[in-house]
Amino acid sequence: MTFLLIVAVFLLLNALQAVLIARFGLRGFSYRRAFSRAAVAEGESLQLAEVIRYRGWLFLPWVRLEMRVPPAIGFNTHEDIEIRGGNYHRSVFTLTPMTQVTRRHTVTMRHRGHYRLDRVSLTAGDLLGMRTVTDELSAAAEIYVYPRLLPEDRVALPSSRADGAVSVRRWIQPDPFLVNGIRGYMDGDPERDIHWAATARLGALQVRTHDYTTNPRLMVLINGQRSDGQWGDLMDYEQAQIEYAISYAASLCVYALRRGLEAGFAASMPLGEGDTCACLPPARGAGWEDALLRAFADLRIRMLRSFPTFLEQLPRLSDTDIVILSWYDSPDIQRQIALLRRLGNSVTMRLLTEVPPCGE
Repeated sequence: MTFLLIVAVFLLLNALQAVLIARFGLRGFSYRRAFSRAAVAEGESLQLAEVIRYRGWLFLPWVRLEMRVPPAIGFNTHEDIEIRGGNYHRSVFTLTPMTQVTRRHTVTMRHRGHYRLDRVSLTAGDLLGMRTVTDELSAAAEIYVYPRLLPEDRVALPSSRADGAVSVRRWIQPDPFLVNGIRGYMDGDPERDIHWAATARLGALQVRTHDYTTNPRLMVLINGQRSDGQWGDLMDYEQAQIEYAISYAASLCVYALRRGLEAGFAASMPLGEGDTCACLPPARGAGWEDALLRAFADLRIRMLRSFPTFLEQLPRLSDTDIVILSWYDSPDIQRQIALLRRLGNSVTMRLLTEVPPCGE
């Protein structure tokens, strides 16, 4: 009789608990998550922190948290997370009244991209699973994964711009470091330009004259077509080839900026869910490297138009070093290159032939 009484009391208490959880179980529950960094390079690891806060007064025997995470986000520790199909994550835990739990997971970003985590599904129930309550919560988090940069010796900058400014005939701005001669002093000449040795030798004030320069600019153009006439979705190995071209372009831009050049890129592919071709004109300055890398992360492998048409519709460029990255050449592409050169640009066509093994 005592055992049966204990069982009856247990079942009664569990039934009461089930009713209370079904009605009040998820009240006072909040969840948020965030990556430890706003952006990383492909292949790098970082922390994903989850903060679970419960301000309710009930004991929750089990709480199940379910979320979808892109397969590109690889969890390195699986102690408390069940992973199915690479992107379906489930974890179960217990919560006592008025508690807060912080969980940190080490994750590795396997692929370039811009990833957003949105909602999570939450389910709570009694000890015997008689009643459950489910809710969906917003838990936004995002991360930019920059393309992997290639070794600098594999992506040499165009020689005409890699070493600095380029002298031009028309007036743009005098360069104090480019001296092209000496002349007599004239009213208004700055004192810093006086050439004292020539003045002493000739017996009259002489000043240095300067050449004129334009800021060196690099524009990298990415062909989103794997072959001439190709349309539609790409096979996995073909996407890897376009990914290599994106890494190549990002490396060129980054190394150019670090040498003081202006840099930008364009591609016959969109940024994110956009429907126009990506185009970031050459620039430099604080934050521009990160802005370019974020755009490279957001670049989507989806061809919007053929590459010759893309070149034809490109915003007008002049006095720019242009590097074209493509897996094929064609007479139509060469015709557009000739037009770009007639506008005063230096154009280099770099035909890609193979994707090196990862890490080389």
